[in-house]
Amino acid sequence: MKQVNILGIPFTNMDHITLVQQLQKHIENKEKSFVVTANPEIVMRAHDDSYYMDCLQRASYITADGIGIVKASQLLKAPLPERVTGYDIMMEFLEKANENNYRIYLLGAREETLHRAIKNINIDYPNIEVVGHRNGYFTWNDSSVAEDIKEKKPDIVFVALGVPKQERWIAENFSNFDRGVFICVGGSIDVVAGDVKRAPLRWQNMNLEWLYRLLKQPSRWKRMLALPRFAYQVFRQRSDSQS
Repeated sequence: MKQVNILGIPFTNMDHITLVQQLQKHIENKEKSFVVTANPEIVMRAHDDSYYMDCLQRASYITADGIGIVKASQLLKAPLPERVTGYDIMMEFLEKANENNYRIYLLGAREETLHRAIKNINIDYPNIEVVGHRNGYFTWNDSSVAEDIKEKKPDIVFVALGVPKQERWIAENFSNFDRGVFICVGGSIDVVAGDVKRAPLRWQNMNLEWLYRLLKQPSRWKRMLALPRFAYQVFRQRSDSQS
């Protein structure tokens, strides 16, 4: 499996369709897999936090969830094919789950949000069996969460605990499971529930989804400070590779 190293993060060199096909093989073979969808903010957090970096290194696949990652790979002369976002993977797998009667589990978000998301999934994807769910407000060392997932044996677990909790939780608990595709999906459950709207398609096509979210949630501005730091470090990596 080809990878592209960006500031120590091994990004999987696959497009959306190929990744989905690969994950489906894991489901069919009853194997387990850990998918991180990483943007520049996640890369910089790992750059500053060695433990978080170690958690990411345990992932089976790390996708480019952000145009900044794709642009960085081009700058480093190892271009990734396209963005592969957590939301897009989740929506694709809801379709696949409906076609193949996959069993899913939702972990994260607020309890009322989970119920709205499950209601919408049941309406839009009637062949999916939602075998369990757990909101994101649990004590970190609560082993009952992993035990519940292991007992119910879902094919797919959508983990929406936010950064960095979702990646840490999967990394620390992955050894407890024998099967299941665990996908970090951030705030995607909120979108499925109808609580949050995704950027209009024209914003997505212009690679300005980040700006749309910032305009809708100005409190995110502090998180955007990672972008210039990320660009600076990528230029340093390119410079070091050329020297």
